[in-house]
Amino acid sequence: MNGSESRYRAWLEAREGSGLLRELKPVQPDEPGCVSYGGESYVNFSGNDYLGLARHQMLIERSSSWAKRYGAGAGASRLVTGNLELFEGIESKVAALKGHESAIVMASGFQTNAAVLQAILDKKVLGAEPLVFSDRLNHASMHFGCQAAGLRQNRYRHCDMDHLATLLAKHEHTTAPKFILTESVFSMDGDVAPMEEITRLASAYGATLICDDAHATGVLGEGGKGLSVGADIVIGTFSKALGSYGAYVACSNLIQDYLINRCSGLIYSTALPPPVLGAIDASLDLLPGLDSERAHVALLAAHFRKQANDLGFDTGASVTQIVPVIVGDTDTALSMSAKLKASGFWATAIRPPTVPDGTARLRLAFSAAHTLRQVDDLLEVLSRTSAKERVNTA
Repeated sequence: MNGSESRYRAWLEAREGSGLLRELKPVQPDEPGCVSYGGESYVNFSGNDYLGLARHQMLIERSSSWAKRYGAGAGASRLVTGNLELFEGIESKVAALKGHESAIVMASGFQTNAAVLQAILDKKVLGAEPLVFSDRLNHASMHFGCQAAGLRQNRYRHCDMDHLATLLAKHEHTTAPKFILTESVFSMDGDVAPMEEITRLASAYGATLICDDAHATGVLGEGGKGLSVGADIVIGTFSKALGSYGAYVACSNLIQDYLINRCSGLIYSTALPPPVLGAIDASLDLLPGLDSERAHVALLAAHFRKQANDLGFDTGASVTQIVPVIVGDTDTALSMSAKLKASGFWATAIRPPTVPDGTARLRLAFSAAHTLRQVDDLLEVLSRTSAKERVNTA
């Protein structure tokens, strides 16, 4: 083993010793809302298939149909020969859904945040280093995009509008371009950004507002439109409530043209394959008619929060389909996850650095494919955990 590999081994051993080592587990889809692993079936409370569309027959049929007609792959980037005619219709639907002039479909949420932010925040194009104001708990991909642009962020306390206003006022008279970055629904906490107030501050200080609407699109807002109203640029995914894969940017015609010419994640990445585009197209067609599914998901999450809080668990500020059970230390989170797994529930322990130190948790996500009985069975198992596991020890 060369010197570099010995250092990697030491790093991995240190991660394992602190309970932070990650590993891939080969699972298979099972009944709706469930997953199979090692020959056993588990109710899956860790996935992001909020509307249960990943197994929907319409997505499967259109995916299959487009694969037969257009093939299994796009063959190149969209600027070479991969810009299939299919993209235009999908992008028109996304633009209409988000209330913007244009949209661009890209490969993944992480890639889109990273590449779009790097392009949008380019100091050479802007003629000055931009001022970026970011929620501290924004997704890692948003922070990565800022790093790729070579920028230092002005991070405001999570959803703290007084702190954001103070930071903006501090730079009120600067001529540098200003940007505010936020998620609408925060992926690890399930709480909602005060979008109306953020929009007001962006307007008052002449800042461009960029919103990651990934965990709201499809499941929240009128007709599943999400919660990004007022944002200048919206980034989101098709891999969560829309049940497929890929990501999008909703923006103005001018920003669309700019990204086509500047965004590395679009320029240098092979386009999404036709079967994936078929599933995306079907999910967008289904979305307006899924009000009952959205209501069911909201009911399950609200029911769980109420009962879990009554049992003494800390579910943070969640008001959405994402509900954390915050326990504080890594060992407790891993222990609880193992106990739930032994009882037939897949609930992954989320540990630092994904979440801040001292806030390890189970991140539960509710789906239209789940039943109230399954949620009550989960609560029953949780009720048998120790008192130490029911409080946030941070």
